[in-house]
Order: sequence, then structure tokens, then C-alpha cells
Amino acid sequence: MFDIGFTELMVLGVVALLVLGPERLPGAARTLGSFVRKARQSWDSVRTEFERQIAVEDVKRSVRAVRESVEGQGAVRGTSAATPADKPGLAATPSAAPAPGAAPAAEQAAHD
Repeated sequence: MFDIGFTELMVLGVVALLVLGPERLPGAARTLGSFVRKARQSWDSVRTEFERQIAVEDVKRSVRAVRESVEGQGAVRGTSAATPADKPGLAATPSAAPAPGAAPAAEQAAHD
């Protein structure tokens, strides 16, 4: 990334030692390490979230392709994928079918 070699790193260490002194250099190195660690963690978090979003988009794209394929096959065969509510023989609501054990409406009217 920065292409820093061992020689450049040694020069930076000597300059830091001269500027900060031997007492403050270990604390500065810890602080710098902490910042670098936090930056890497943040970058990894962003990268992971980005990869997760790409995976979700891939799954959505696959589902869409399968759905279009299934709908295309239905159109080729002359049939369509109908839901039970679309079929005339099946009731879409539970009120259309009598409850188990319930008397038909005509029998209840006769008994009243």
C-alpha cells in the first residue's frame, strides 16, 4: 500500500526516538498501534457489510431469475401459476366453508 521498506522504517524509528525521546516513544507507539487497529477493524466491518450486501443482491437476482424461468415455462405450456384464491373451485376465505360440527344455515332457520 505505502511500499515502506525496512530502511525507511528504521529511519522513521530513529526520527521518532529523537523527537519524542525514549520516555514517550513506547506510549506513542501504543497509541499509534491502537489507532491502526481501530482503523483496520472499521475497514473490515465496512468490507464485511459490503460483501454481505453483494451476497444478498446475488440471492435476490437468483430468485428473480428462477421466478422468471418458472413463469416463462408456464406461459410456454399455456398454463399460469394460479394461487388457490384464483381457482374457482377453492374458497379463498374461511367464511365460505362451514365450520366443522356447525349446522347449515337453512337447518338453523327451520329450528328457530
